[in-house]
Amino acid sequence: MADPLPQLLGLSTVFMAMTFLVFVVYGLLADAFRSAVMESPRVQHWLRRGFAGAFAGLGVQLAMSGR
Repeated sequence: MADPLPQLLGLSTVFMAMTFLVFVVYGLLADAFRSAVMESPRVQHWLRRGFAGAFAGLGVQLAMSGR
C-alpha cells in the first residue's frame, strides 16, 4: 500500500490554491461593485431612498406591534 501523505499534501495544495483563486475573484468583484456604487450619484440616491423606506416601514411595524 502506498504512503497516503504525498497524495494528501497534493490534494490539500490544490484545494488551497483553488480557494485562494475564488477569494481573489470575490475580492475583485466586490471592488468593482463598490466602485460602481460609490461613484454613481444615481445609485447612491436610490440606496438612500431604499434605506429610508425600509426604516420607515420598520418604524410603522414597531408602532403597530402593540408592545
